[in-house]
Amino acid sequence: MSQPQTPKIDPKNMITAVVISMAIIFAWQYFYLAPEAKKAEQQAAQIAQVQAAAPTIGSTIKDLNTTLSATKRVKIDTPTLAGSINLTGAQLDDLRLVKYHETIDDNSPEVTLLKPSGTANAYFVEQGFQADAGQSLKLPDSKTEWQAADSAVLQQDKPVTLTWDNGEGLKFSRTISLTDDYLFTVHDTIANSGSATLNLLPFARVQRQDLPEIGTDTFFQGAHGVQNRGLEEHDYKSLKKTPDAPIVIDNTGGWLGFTDKYWATALIPPTDLRVKSRYLNVANPSRDIFQADYLAQTPISVPAGGSATFEDHIYAGAKVVETINAIGAKYNVERFDLMIDWGWYSPLTKSMFYLLSFVKGIVGNFGVAILIVTVLVKLAVFPLASRSYASMSKMKNLKPQMDALKLQYPDDKQMQQKAVMELYKTNKVNPMAGCLPIVIQIPVFFSLYKVILTTIDLRHSPFIGWIHDLSAPDPTSLFNLFGLIPWSPPHALMIGFWPLLMGATMWVQMRLNPTPPDPVQAQMFNWMPVIFTYSMSGFPAGLTIYWAWSNFLSIVQQSYIMTKNGTEVEFFKYLPFLKKKPTQA
Repeated sequence: MSQPQTPKIDPKNMITAVVISMAIIFAWQYFYLAPEAKKAEQQAAQIAQVQAAAPTIGSTIKDLNTTLSATKRVKIDTPTLAGSINLTGAQLDDLRLVKYHETIDDNSPEVTLLKPSGTANAYFVEQGFQADAGQSLKLPDSKTEWQAADSAVLQQDKPVTLTWDNGEGLKFSRTISLTDDYLFTVHDTIANSGSATLNLLPFARVQRQDLPEIGTDTFFQGAHGVQNRGLEEHDYKSLKKTPDAPIVIDNTGGWLGFTDKYWATALIPPTDLRVKSRYLNVANPSRDIFQADYLAQTPISVPAGGSATFEDHIYAGAKVVETINAIGAKYNVERFDLMIDWGWYSPLTKSMFYLLSFVKGIVGNFGVAILIVTVLVKLAVFPLASRSYASMSKMKNLKPQMDALKLQYPDDKQMQQKAVMELYKTNKVNPMAGCLPIVIQIPVFFSLYKVILTTIDLRHSPFIGWIHDLSAPDPTSLFNLFGLIPWSPPHALMIGFWPLLMGATMWVQMRLNPTPPDPVQAQMFNWMPVIFTYSMSGFPAGLTIYWAWSNFLSIVQQSYIMTKNGTEVEFFKYLPFLKKKPTQA
């Protein structure tokens, strides 16, 4: 059989194929890859400009009043906000929340949210435009001096308009209004008297200088927002680990900014605008600088001889649930309710908040609302808790038989435990029944804890007597006889009346339960009320009031069921309605 012949390769064809292939590769790199790389480089440079737009921050802390008086400003005067807009850079950098004070004293200073750059704990918002790739334009920046009417005052129903002319055919007009509580609407109009169409990229940034004071980890504090329907949370510590290495997210709409316990500032771009959102720590040898910003990826086209407009929003104020929900719904802000940290069990926390708010609207006091809601919760789980208490009552009635088993098997713990389990089985007793009321109470406790600590509605909310702030610990102390002795104990000894009452009711409730067979476990149970009393002394008063009241209701319910099942209740012999009536012959 003849072998197949190897085809001959024409050298000319080979050279031609190689030349054509190389030409295609070079053409691809020159006409596609190079422009794409250049475009990406230009976009990166534009994003960096958002950061570079800030003036240099020195190590010297400027005096707040001196800084405010050194610049021309437009006054802000509304029922919820006071302060001013800095005409240098058109920055929102002076804002006070007139409805909230630093302490429960109404004469204490109003809460200050925003402060000018360079002052202690500076915190401000700036908006502007950048030229699209390939265009060089004179645009307003942080040093631009905007103009406003001498009588301009921003009021709830009275917007202000700032203007600036670049002297090269572009005129900017910015109208700022307060359309809702704590929501600034910023409407920009750009007029182009030149002969060429111009493309501008809107940007906005919120910056904090100096590390804010961080309290408990119960709620998030730091840079946060929503991009692509996902919640972004970046605390200051993590941002500081990678200075000048921003977290960049491509998204459409959304919002971003900074949140504290009760206050927040957020940038809200148009819902249909494609942007690059960033969270970063700006490297600076003298000050901690944190920033959240966005840069539009779709330019605004300003035609020759024409104009274009752009509108976005800034939220700066208290994290009021009703206000945030209303703004999110009205302006279709993506998941704006996540401005408040409800926790991973948010459905229960929200339900608890709305229930408390509803009851408070009827009775007029959050402390009384906590008492009423506790009763409602107890009624909801009454059948389940009753079965649990009935089972525990049976266990307590079996104590003589259990003691007899201990005497029968004094040296055989395994046999003793087996006999006890058989005793439980015969009498249809569940030894774990005593845990059920605690298991039910734990999620309610944590949801209420989150509500009291996180929502501003309970901040500085009074109860009765000496409790003037349900979100703060009980201010009294056992160690100065609750104020009778003129001495202020150290923080570690501040064990108030309500934590003591909570501990006492907890001790009584535990006495109603069967004594654990293990002596070590029994000793631990004896110390639990003491440990909880001390640890709860630093918790919000609203929480200790809830727990003490819940314990009392449980004691009454458990005592009634135990008496009904023929179990002696030592602590309530003096209460006639809890005594078991003798059976009539």
